[in-house]
Amino acid sequence: MNTDRHRWLIKAASVAGYRSAVVVVALILGVAQPAAAKLDVFACEPEWGALAEELGGGDVEVFTATTAEQDPHHVQARPRLIAKVRRADLLVCTGAELEVGWLPLLLRQGNNPHIQGGQPGYFLAADYVEMLERPERLDRAEGDVHPGGNPHIQTDPRNIAKVADALATRLAELDPGQAAAYRDRHADFAHRWQEALQRWDARAQPLRGTPVVVHHTSWVYLEHWLGLVRVASLEPKPGVPPSAAHLAEILTGLQARPARLVVRTPYADPRPSEWLAERAAIPAVVLPFSVGGTPAARDLFTLFDDTLTRLLEAVQ
Repeated sequence: MNTDRHRWLIKAASVAGYRSAVVVVALILGVAQPAAAKLDVFACEPEWGALAEELGGGDVEVFTATTAEQDPHHVQARPRLIAKVRRADLLVCTGAELEVGWLPLLLRQGNNPHIQGGQPGYFLAADYVEMLERPERLDRAEGDVHPGGNPHIQTDPRNIAKVADALATRLAELDPGQAAAYRDRHADFAHRWQEALQRWDARAQPLRGTPVVVHHTSWVYLEHWLGLVRVASLEPKPGVPPSAAHLAEILTGLQARPARLVVRTPYADPRPSEWLAERAAIPAVVLPFSVGGTPAARDLFTLFDDTLTRLLEAVQ
């Protein structure tokens, strides 16, 4: 074979082999390239975890610290929660001192500077709604009193919409590369939520003016939204367990001012409401209170679907 031609063939083969190797390496690197990191969200309550998932979609990884069957006032700052706080990019909680018994300890132990108060990663839902039942004076002798107002804001779906507006903005600020995706998901959620609000308002018309007894003052925002009238609370003071004498006093009072039902959360002691319901001949109703509080309350939309279904069935 001609020496020059032989050299040319060797060179061509080498170039072809090099190019093939480059292609293979590029493909391998492309496959191995990690996906964009998700925003790590620590939600204190199920409703805010569900909202973060609605707005964040595949761009967030959400951990929820509590369930609807737990009293959010009383949660143990367990090591697992501390570990989750330590790695979070965004903390989403109710605020208004709902978590005052455990969240400050988590934040101290987690030692995560990104989610401390005043930082972009620190988000309190109560900052974006109109608070009800602000106490005129602060006195712990009056029970579990919250200086900023009643913290159970999630029982009014109109509050969910306000929090969603603010949370979508915060997600976009923390993750600007996906800002357009957060805006799109928020627009879609807001549209579906407004349609659901119209449906819920229409369904709720028979509930206007319905007198109710509540176990704890958990339902002030639900009462405000639906026009329910609270005639008594089983707890003599917020957070104080009902005594036999107090229950007997309520039963006597219902003779002059009857109620249609007794309402409690999934985590409240059922015995007081069942005692009163039996003697007053009215239904005792467990409302989901948050996502996961009943089997039907699987997300934010079904949370209010099931709440209304249970109330309407009780007053029929």
